[in-house]
Amino acid sequence: MKIDTSKVVVRCAYNSDWDGAMKLAWRTFARFDAPDYSEEGIINFRNFVRDDTLRKMFVAGHYQLFVAVCDGKYLGMISLREKIHISLLFVDGDYHCNGIGRALIKFVAEYVLTEEGVDRLTVNSSPYAIDFYHRLGFRDTHKETVADGIKFTPMELRL
Repeated sequence: MKIDTSKVVVRCAYNSDWDGAMKLAWRTFARFDAPDYSEEGIINFRNFVRDDTLRKMFVAGHYQLFVAVCDGKYLGMISLREKIHISLLFVDGDYHCNGIGRALIKFVAEYVLTEEGVDRLTVNSSPYAIDFYHRLGFRDTHKETVADGIKFTPMELRL
């Protein structure tokens, strides 16, 4: 679905954004990523996005979350752990190919450069997102790995 991208706002998340962002992550994972995962991986991912400890880390400022919103609707979300590692990046499937994922990466790249003083981002890409990350300049740092049923390819982007 095409949208007017001038109306999309990418910003740091508020505490009130947590539930909506995590629901978006789960919905999008279930639709696009879950087919590539084992039952163990699906359960572990679901537990991760529902983890109250993770939410407490976010509230305490130890886990950064950013959202892309338009007219009160969550279109995308991205989170960081350890200042440089993209932990979650999801764009509502109805809005893929509108530049929302790219805008989230750009926002976070500027954030880590100016606020954290680091010049790289890392990610463990799902099989579904590998081409997306490559188009943005991420490079594989290791081959595909499976841990706790989650398949991923470690990548890095130099800023």
